[in-house]
Amino acid sequence: MSDTHIYTTSVEWTKQKRGALSSASLPTLEVATPPNFPGGHEGIWSPEHLFTAAAEVCLMTTFLSLAEKAKFAFRSYKSEAEGKLDKVEKGFLMTKIHIRPTVVIAEESRREEVMKLFEKAEKYCLISNSMRTEVTVEPLVLVK
Repeated sequence: MSDTHIYTTSVEWTKQKRGALSSASLPTLEVATPPNFPGGHEGIWSPEHLFTAAAEVCLMTTFLSLAEKAKFAFRSYKSEAEGKLDKVEKGFLMTKIHIRPTVVIAEESRREEVMKLFEKAEKYCLISNSMRTEVTVEPLVLVK
């Protein structure tokens, strides 16, 4: 694997405060100003949603990679994330992202192992590590 990776995107204005976000061989996403800003739109991905999602998805993919490497079997993974946009001295800033992943495992005896995987995933998540935003992770492990 190379030490450098390039990811390209393009966005094209479509109407009002909306656009089409694309990248080669990926589905196009409609993007817009969020609804809480003047002229914003409901039901469309905003930069704030995508920023929050980037940290959440990175945590998941890092966890999945670590679990695979450790040969750790689990039944399911899902998460929710909340990104907080605050007005600060310089204007608006994404100040915090709180991620709440839930993992279902088969045996109680493996709970500590999954928590260690989350610690490592949080430590090695390259997107979160690239952000100035505070990113917190609050895992929930269920046994079923």
